[in-house]
Amino acid sequence: MTVASDVKQCLASLKGIEASLSSLALRTQDHETKRTLHETMMVVSEVVTDLKTRVGKLEREEFQYKGF
Repeated sequence: MTVASDVKQCLASLKGIEASLSSLALRTQDHETKRTLHETMMVVSEVVTDLKTRVGKLEREEFQYKGF
């Protein structure tokens, strides 16, 4: 596996985690748990955004990674 495909796989996993946290936050009744899940989802969302930027840089800097 190339570096780019590893990074993209990690990005996909993080998006899944983000969606799961969001779903759990919506379903829980406990306000403290809901707040904690939402805060954690926001942190993961920031990481997803940063990783998307890194994927773009990888594709621009390393032409052979484009499209993986």
